[in-house]
Amino acid sequence: MYIGEQIINPTAERLRLSAQLGVANVVVDTRPNTHLEDADGLWEAHKVAEHRRWIEGFGLTLECLALDVDSFLLDSLYDRPRAARRAGKLRNDIRAAADGGLAMLKYNVQMVGITRTGRRPGRGGVLESAFRAADYSRDADEAYSYWGVGHPAADIAGADIGVNAAGTDLALGQVVANHTAGVTATQAWTALEELVSVIVPEAEKAGIRLAAHPHDPAFPKGGLNGVEHVVGSIEGMERYLDLAPESPAHGINFCQGTVAEMAPDPGPYVIEAIRRIGGRGRIYMVHFRNIKGGYCDFSECFPDEGAVDMAAAVRAYRQVGYRGILCPDHVPASDLDPARERFFAFALGYTQGLLHAA
Repeated sequence: MYIGEQIINPTAERLRLSAQLGVANVVVDTRPNTHLEDADGLWEAHKVAEHRRWIEGFGLTLECLALDVDSFLLDSLYDRPRAARRAGKLRNDIRAAADGGLAMLKYNVQMVGITRTGRRPGRGGVLESAFRAADYSRDADEAYSYWGVGHPAADIAGADIGVNAAGTDLALGQVVANHTAGVTATQAWTALEELVSVIVPEAEKAGIRLAAHPHDPAFPKGGLNGVEHVVGSIEGMERYLDLAPESPAHGINFCQGTVAEMAPDPGPYVIEAIRRIGGRGRIYMVHFRNIKGGYCDFSECFPDEGAVDMAAAVRAYRQVGYRGILCPDHVPASDLDPARERFFAFALGYTQGLLHAA
């Protein structure tokens, strides 16, 4: 295993910083990826290759780019022509990514925004993005959730990364839950099955791996505001993998924080999830983060202070044979570190220390 960073719209200076921090591999999220597209909005292989070579010029390996599913899942239920257009784009973009020299793409199966209900004070006065199902309201959803590639609370900390993108192109098709006609568990699985049927065969032919991010957060049983989150448990992740059980293209972006959010007792649950998903060889990348609290009542904290034993997690990844990237993710917000560069540097160093100790 090795440390890496997931960076949003990186500048040359940010990539130089990653290299100086000892990072060799990066995951880059530039959704909606317009710099990779032609006049028709389709990725072009030579533009993917050019972007990859630019990153390599800083001594880094581009491990993965983010594939933009946009509103395909909702559209497959409520706007079939739009879903068909997005399906064609997804197939094209997967081929272009492979032809441009990439080995992996990650994607998100969110239908609505990453739901949050507030912010809680953390150590030293940082602000932690929080979710408490009992506090849910439309106003809280709109104020504290985040969409697309936004970071929670980035708007109040002075960063140049937007957070409240609902209703804009930067929301990437994700909406506030009550802006949908509802998504039952049956509908959710129907939409996910269609997504897999569109992207996995194309990825197999292209020789590229796809890493799916689970639903963040796990919703209460029966859903929240008319929407079910079905990939919000170990069993949900396993069922999602079983939609293409033999395909080497079909794996999980194992967001350890999101998995921790699935259980009242996150520590043992995360280890069990690593063993079950990693035991199938389907963990393709890891968001290595921690939370305080658990199912339906949590906040996102620094990696060294949460409910999950991070050293035990590293040992579990090794035991199942995972040899890939560990990316810090979702550190708290502070006006003292508006771009979170110092906070991510801390998380990187902490992770590297765990790897050395293991």
